[in-house]
Amino acid sequence: MIAHQERLHRPVLVLNSSYEPINVCAARRALVLVLKGVAAAEEHASAHVHSARQSMRVPSVIRLLEYRRIPHQTRALSRKNILMRDRYTCQYCQRTLNSGELTLDHVIPRSRSGETTWENLVACCHSCNNRKGNRTPEEAGMRLARAPRPFSLHTSRHLMRLLGKSDDQWRKYLFY
Repeated sequence: MIAHQERLHRPVLVLNSSYEPINVCAARRALVLVLKGVAAAEEHASAHVHSARQSMRVPSVIRLLEYRRIPHQTRALSRKNILMRDRYTCQYCQRTLNSGELTLDHVIPRSRSGETTWENLVACCHSCNNRKGNRTPEEAGMRLARAPRPFSLHTSRHLMRLLGKSDDQWRKYLFY
């Protein structure tokens, strides 16, 4: 059962009808889109999922059958999106950790009117967050690896490329 669940959570590249990469979703969502006739599987993983009556190959790339105009992408400000933007890496010590070992740090502390925005939040390990405390990075003698920025279309494409490195079938669609 666990292996079956893992198959349904694997990332699937979503292409517009023009073959332009527009998103990444879980295999479960990709299968629903294919079964509803909204998308077609362009590439398949080696895994299968089974129902009482049939077996289906799990897609690794799907293409929407109708062109979708994609508005300027803005992502919700969330812990998950901040961690993804910062590649699960502490922005002070540069250690890459799993999400449970990371916190979010307000670069300018909230107690000093620091806002909860894309530009003021970074992924941070517990020890760096404790060391920084209620100070600015400069006051704590710490440096940010890079200035925090909003999640953008460029960030999305960069993440698709990073994910694509682990799936050879994605490479031909990630041409930018």
